[in-house]
Amino acid sequence: MLEENKYLKDRKGRLVPIQQIDEHDIEMDAFVRKQVSKAKELQAVLRQFKQNAFDDCYAFMGLLAEKYNRKIGGQKGNVTFSTFDGSMQIRIAVQDTLTFGPELQIAKQIIDECLNDWAKDANQNLKTLITDAFEVDKEGELNTGRILSLRRIKIQDKRWEQAMDAISESLRIAVSKTYINFKEKDHIGKYNNISLDIAGV
Repeated sequence: MLEENKYLKDRKGRLVPIQQIDEHDIEMDAFVRKQVSKAKELQAVLRQFKQNAFDDCYAFMGLLAEKYNRKIGGQKGNVTFSTFDGSMQIRIAVQDTLTFGPELQIAKQIIDECLNDWAKDANQNLKTLITDAFEVDKEGELNTGRILSLRRIKIQDKRWEQAMDAISESLRIAVSKTYINFKEKDHIGKYNNISLDIAGV
């Protein structure tokens, strides 16, 4: 049976005897493992803190609901807790990531039909704006904001209105994430996030 302290695994998964490894590589291996271990411990602490913070906030909301003889129901989120002097805040927010269903393809067909019929009369800038809305990015994804912005364009054509209805009906919530943020006012009264991201500390 191989003794673990006499071997190190290389990038291809092979066990290499310690005596065949450069001392610098051995020291770096130990250094990185120690730092990653500390990072994982801190990650676990932050994960538990986050869960406890959510639990405490929802428990406090529950107490408020009891005060007014109500029960908290439906989706949680989009609530702000403040200190009495307003110097500190905890904010829970729900952020939805939108995507489109098959109705969008129908909307695109109707819009293309409209553009063909308007070929002579339509403003070229407007046509470009509409066409660009359906361009995909480098990852092959549609720009949700550009497509939804088409609904603000008012055109007196039943087909256009039908296409805008199809766009609205195509909207789907792909992912819903809940965030918790902690803020504190600085000396000029501006709220600053208390960053728990190692890059922002």
